[in-house]
Amino acid sequence: MAFILVATIAIKVFPVHLNCLAQTANIELADFLAKINQLWFLFLCIFILFALGLLDDIKSLSPYSKLIVQFAVAIIAAAFADIRVELFIENKIITTAISAVWIVLIINAFNFLDNMDGACAGIAVIASSILFTAAALSGQVFVGGLAIVLIGTLLGFLLFNFPPAKIFMGDAGSLVTGFFVAMLTLRTTYYHQAQSGQWYVVFMPFLVMAVPLYDFISVTLLRLSQGKSPFIGDTQHFSHRLKRHGLTDTQTVLTLYLATLCTGLGATFLYQVSLAGVILIFTQTIMVLAIIAILESTSKDDKTGN
Repeated sequence: MAFILVATIAIKVFPVHLNCLAQTANIELADFLAKINQLWFLFLCIFILFALGLLDDIKSLSPYSKLIVQFAVAIIAAAFADIRVELFIENKIITTAISAVWIVLIINAFNFLDNMDGACAGIAVIASSILFTAAALSGQVFVGGLAIVLIGTLLGFLLFNFPPAKIFMGDAGSLVTGFFVAMLTLRTTYYHQAQSGQWYVVFMPFLVMAVPLYDFISVTLLRLSQGKSPFIGDTQHFSHRLKRHGLTDTQTVLTLYLATLCTGLGATFLYQVSLAGVILIFTQTIMVLAIIAILESTSKDDKTGN
């Protein structure tokens, strides 16, 4: 993030180079400046989430107070940083509301993944790499550049966070990571009507996020069914259930990586297949999630966390 901040400051300080940079990025100068201004709102959102997570790591905060701040950040990102879905919907209020819900969902999905060394960072690297591919195919310089920054940062962190970990992410890291991935899913252009009529590529984020969303939704429903708050942590995640089946931390994390790769790589073929191929890809994703459900199934006496 420091790299992006320095880059944007340099652009403001040395305006004579703006036209050259815009030509290199193959975009209009006005659009280039607009994207730079959007970065400042992006920095604001990241700073707020980092501060929120850091405060929660130091002193546990109320889940509802954290949720309120997350929604506020998501609305700022959608309304002022243009991080929102727009396809087929023209009303900005509706797209802002939908995008805010999606951003908060992904933030918490990655926060839930931060239950085992290497899980959150590794899955974020895989998801961001696939989204980078989509951005590159669309010729999106800014989105692709942000994806590379996130991937490089997380890979450096993962060197010390992979089991056995020497450093840990905490909420300060997982909230920012989730927000960044959510931003990539919303800012990447998937559908090009002039190039292809394959509108179903807009479902790519759901396939890329299939494993994190499965873990988040299944754990939330499980906690609610047990009369527990979905915001109170326990050991009922997919990773914990795999460990109880005898896997080591390393084996568990690698299983999560492979499952994410299976669903994510299938998503990349949405650009090339017909409707029948799309059905097969979605069927494959459902089968991967079904395997996960089978692997994590346990006996009744193993329903609660330790």
